[in-house]
Amino acid sequence: MHVLKFAYYNIFYIFIPIYVIILLYRIKFYKHPVYSYALCDFLKNENLVKKNHNKILFFLRALILLFLMFLIARPQWVDTNSKINVSGVDIVLAVDVSGSMQVFDDLKDRRTRIKVAKDEAIRFIEKRTDDPIGIVIFAKDVISRSPLTLDKNILKQIVSELEIGYINSEGTSLGTGLATSVNRLIKSKAKSKVIILLTDGVPTPEKIDPDTAIDLAKQFGIKIYTIGIGNPQGSFINHPLFGVQRVRTDIDMQLLEKIAKQTGGQFFMANNPANLRKIYDTIDKLEKTEYQTDIFQNYYEAFLDFIWIFLLILGLELFLKLFIWRSICY
Repeated sequence: MHVLKFAYYNIFYIFIPIYVIILLYRIKFYKHPVYSYALCDFLKNENLVKKNHNKILFFLRALILLFLMFLIARPQWVDTNSKINVSGVDIVLAVDVSGSMQVFDDLKDRRTRIKVAKDEAIRFIEKRTDDPIGIVIFAKDVISRSPLTLDKNILKQIVSELEIGYINSEGTSLGTGLATSVNRLIKSKAKSKVIILLTDGVPTPEKIDPDTAIDLAKQFGIKIYTIGIGNPQGSFINHPLFGVQRVRTDIDMQLLEKIAKQTGGQFFMANNPANLRKIYDTIDKLEKTEYQTDIFQNYYEAFLDFIWIFLLILGLELFLKLFIWRSICY
């Protein structure tokens, strides 16, 4: 079943009152200018001017304005009953965007951790064509950036825009980020639900501790694949004065192993960008489960369906005005 909706329906709240006011003014208060020509009486007597032509032109012009407002609101057909059988899992990507993600781990590939994480997440999203994916980011604060969706273009855009400082980066609220990711999967009807948690730090004090998040994940049958990103031998940062400097970053690998083990997932350690790519390739081999899901983004632009009606009415009005009722006596 196709339903007509408008992408910018809010403009009706502005345009409709203005449209009604214009019509009322035109009907009740507007008076046509009167010109006196020598042949007017003759033309009227000869009945060469149709008595209703003004009403017809007014109606056509009002209809043109109405259609113009209609088109500006961007009409769309929505397939409300569209469902497909997909082979996949529901996945939430939980990505650490704390300050330590701005360092890099390989002198041969000096992309920062956040840049590598974004690149590989986008690559992973492109491969999982049939899987609804959501995105959660965490540092000191936690934000759900996207609910589960099959719209891969939106997902890739969201991931590409992630930056350090998007939220408060002075901390790592791993437990809260994990609990938020679980919350995104609570209503999922998929038989297989997965969280891919990527972090490079140690949790800081927060409202929801990791153990509570683990219990929530177990309660709802959610697997958690944990990825620790960082080089145990030391990482690097580009200092504005002293160039490349070695820095030390700590990763709570025991906690990440615990999270994965207790929820039926796996723990991975990415020492460099190449390792992270291999890890995502491994996770990509998750078992797939057949299930049916709604397609919420199945919209069809209706602009072309209605623009021809608009042009037809506009052409009719111009034709009548310029060729049929060109000479008018009031």
